[in-house]
Amino acid sequence: MPLRPDLALIAAHVAPGSRVLDVGCGDGTLMAALRDERGCDARGLELDAHNVAECVGRGLSAIQGDADTDLELYPDASFDYAILSQTLQTTKHPDRVLDELLRIGRRAFVSFPNFAHWRVRLSLLRYGRMPVTKLLPMEWYETPNIHHLSVADFRDFVAKRDIRVEGAWFLSKGVLTSESLANIRAEHAVFLLTRG
Repeated sequence: MPLRPDLALIAAHVAPGSRVLDVGCGDGTLMAALRDERGCDARGLELDAHNVAECVGRGLSAIQGDADTDLELYPDASFDYAILSQTLQTTKHPDRVLDELLRIGRRAFVSFPNFAHWRVRLSLLRYGRMPVTKLLPMEWYETPNIHHLSVADFRDFVAKRDIRVEGAWFLSKGVLTSESLANIRAEHAVFLLTRG
């Protein structure tokens, strides 16, 4: 099964042989690719018990846990990369979760849907309701997203916290788009972050 575009981008930028923690790992698709194609020691933390069982059934190392409360159990710098793919906006305390990612991982990948994308803006303007799109397919009352953010919001957030952006990629319809006007043109953003 091919990787989702943001996951493929992350996998391509993880150094072979790295120790990786995938927070919110889902069914383990990214972990399997990192293990099989990059020779990584990939571990997962996942809230949904069914997804954890799928990971274990695929021979992957995953435990059930919550990014908001369980990252503090990991020792400092225990991973080369900590990955939070399309999960930041679902956490209760994204600032604390990001701090924990950068404490336990030397680098952190964070990807999220850009709620300032032009289609989202147009839908809000046209209908006056929270948009339902192909990439945000749930009604407002069903969605796990509790913190809606944009590329500009995230850039401000990391700048205020002295977090260094090592890389940034922007996707529209699953294809890389330029950084120019990413806040309005990108449907998804992927950032590679480090401290200091």
